[in-house]
Amino acid sequence: MSNQIIRRVAVLIETDDTWGRSVVRAIGKYASENHWRLLIAPRDAQQRLRLPRRWQGDGVITHMRTRTLVTHLRRAGLPTVDVSIMFPGENWVGRVITDDQVRSQMAVNHFRERGIEHFACYAPQMGRYSPQREELFAQAVRDAGYTCETFRAKGVREGWSIEPAPVINWLSKLKRPLGLFASDPYPARQIAEICETAGLRIPDEIAILAGDDDDLICNLGFPSLSAVQLACTTLGKTAAGLLTQLMEGEPIPAEPIKIPPLQVCPRHSTDLLAINDPELQAILRYIHENVDQGIQVKQVLRKFAISRRNLEQRFRAELGRSPAELIRGLRLDMAKRLLIETDLSIAEASRMCGFTSKAHFSVSFHQQFGSPPSTWRMQFAQR
Repeated sequence: MSNQIIRRVAVLIETDDTWGRSVVRAIGKYASENHWRLLIAPRDAQQRLRLPRRWQGDGVITHMRTRTLVTHLRRAGLPTVDVSIMFPGENWVGRVITDDQVRSQMAVNHFRERGIEHFACYAPQMGRYSPQREELFAQAVRDAGYTCETFRAKGVREGWSIEPAPVINWLSKLKRPLGLFASDPYPARQIAEICETAGLRIPDEIAILAGDDDDLICNLGFPSLSAVQLACTTLGKTAAGLLTQLMEGEPIPAEPIKIPPLQVCPRHSTDLLAINDPELQAILRYIHENVDQGIQVKQVLRKFAISRRNLEQRFRAELGRSPAELIRGLRLDMAKRLLIETDLSIAEASRMCGFTSKAHFSVSFHQQFGSPPSTWRMQFAQR
């Protein structure tokens, strides 16, 4: 007979979006492998996430969105892991969160690769995310040498309703083409609908990127929304592992455990090249169309009869990076797609993307995305 301890764990996370369902699914997998008994999304008479009054549990994993939930869980006195940072002062919980700094840098890079130089953040208060998300995006924009405008008006908590007139007035004052980062899929879809009402063209005038991906919200409406894809499986598994440590009496980590996002999923809402230089536009399209052929800078120079110095200067001026850096980034993005969508070995994927060796590819991949290709592939497969 097994002497394995059975632990009872409550998961107080909303499952109304792709992120929540994916995180809970990862926790469920961990639970099945570690003899946990899960209580999923228990609610009170007002349909609020709450622990049952007489529930005898060992720990909690939660997404603390409201002050009343924070108070409820603090009173319960159980080891608790929060998968958000909406209440950073609550130091009695362990935390596993998405690395918002990496998310912000991915977003800025995505816009800059498309030649965008004007930035804004749409972050109405919906009770779904921390103000840190917008603050770090604005900081990443400033670090790149640009300014960022932010819309912060209050919306209806946990809802969609917001008066469009102030948003339209705000948008009308911003320079275009505009790269607009929306904190998550809900405000991203909301701002897209407001743009349509106001006759603002997406992506030509306003390119929209959501801070999180959602299968339904980002794909089913028009335009489809580009989004940052998060490592939900890794986050859920890590949160469960941290709770195990806390239930065994280990101390709460002084700092949150940060999980980097996986990638940006480009869709129609950012499908543009906002560059006034026609020749450079043609060069960029040529690079994008031939990246799967292992294109190199020397081929671009021959094709367009342009000097390396001239090309470097124009790339730096318009995109803030060299042609080689852009091509390497596109190759790595292509490699990620191959690792996701095919059964190619890492060596085969690296060759198809124009890398001279598997070792060089692995180093470049790790530098760009924070983990080696083998680890990244496993994380994504589990997502």
